[in-house]
Amino acid sequence: MGTSSEYFEKFTWRIEDFSKKNGMKLKSKDFKIRGYTWRILVHPLRKDVDHFTFYLMVADSLPPYGWNRNTFFKLVLINQLDKKKSIIKETQQKFNGGYRCWGSFFLNLKDFNDHRKGYLVKDTCIIEVHICVSNFAPKIHDINSLNQNSTPTIDQSSDEREILSAITSSSTSSPNEEGEIKSSDLTLREFLDFDSLKPEEKYLIPLLDEVCTWRPSLIQSQMNKTRLFRQWAFTSLGQVLHFLKTKNVKEMSEDDIKNLRSVWEELAKSSEFDLSWLEPYVQSALGVKPHLERAKKLKKLKDKVVALDIKMKMLRDELTASQAQYEVARRSLSEVRNGFKEMNINAPIGYAMF
Repeated sequence: MGTSSEYFEKFTWRIEDFSKKNGMKLKSKDFKIRGYTWRILVHPLRKDVDHFTFYLMVADSLPPYGWNRNTFFKLVLINQLDKKKSIIKETQQKFNGGYRCWGSFFLNLKDFNDHRKGYLVKDTCIIEVHICVSNFAPKIHDINSLNQNSTPTIDQSSDEREILSAITSSSTSSPNEEGEIKSSDLTLREFLDFDSLKPEEKYLIPLLDEVCTWRPSLIQSQMNKTRLFRQWAFTSLGQVLHFLKTKNVKEMSEDDIKNLRSVWEELAKSSEFDLSWLEPYVQSALGVKPHLERAKKLKKLKDKVVALDIKMKMLRDELTASQAQYEVARRSLSEVRNGFKEMNINAPIGYAMF
């Protein structure tokens, strides 16, 4: 991978009056590099967060599946006192419908807030994104092109607005009495008994942790539920998230779709989660099989059309050659026939006596 400036295009996000910003929904404006839209998100600065982390996110309006964007890029937190101490995270990621952003821990929040460290100076922070543009050609294969209106396309801007509004939704409620725990201050680990999870369910914990960080309203909606109900609701949600994150479209069987439908319908009906942000992805997954079957039929018909087109071309070439031969034969016939007198070849030649 090249590292010279000619291989990269840079976007600089200068955040002034940082302390006055809403740390729960801090994001850059959308920016374009080579026709593709991106944005930067800062990890919500909740009370339980002790680190400064930010992400690069795909901001184009793209379907929930059927596309990918393989990108080499760098995220840089600028040290304004000593450029050599700027923190650089370099990576290559394959973004897709289920994986639209990548971020990294940069430093402890305590060090970030210390102006002597150089990362937040005069209440200003500077973030850079360097995206490789050498051979930068994301491959977007929309398997829904067979029926573009049948699959919901996610408006990434509105989807992110929902994420950010959900993160801050609890802050609009009336103040609690002193000492009372607010739902917005709870983490999932404080709210749910992970020890009671079955061993085969432990893999759900990171997914649930992540989604509750971005959507704390999920925790808020379960505040008045029993422990067993919470356990069921979050375990079911984790199963849906794990399915969407790990299941390959081509690998999906009828049983997979049936199980997903069963879990999702019960979750949407009984959990009281606001799952409007997740529903388009689930419905797309549930509709994959018909699309794959139609895609298979389409491929078969395309192959047949190509084969017939080749055959027609061969026949046209053969017809053209036959027409040329016909013209040569017809001219030769005309030349030979000129001045030629027909005779009865079946009559005896005979001879004369006198």
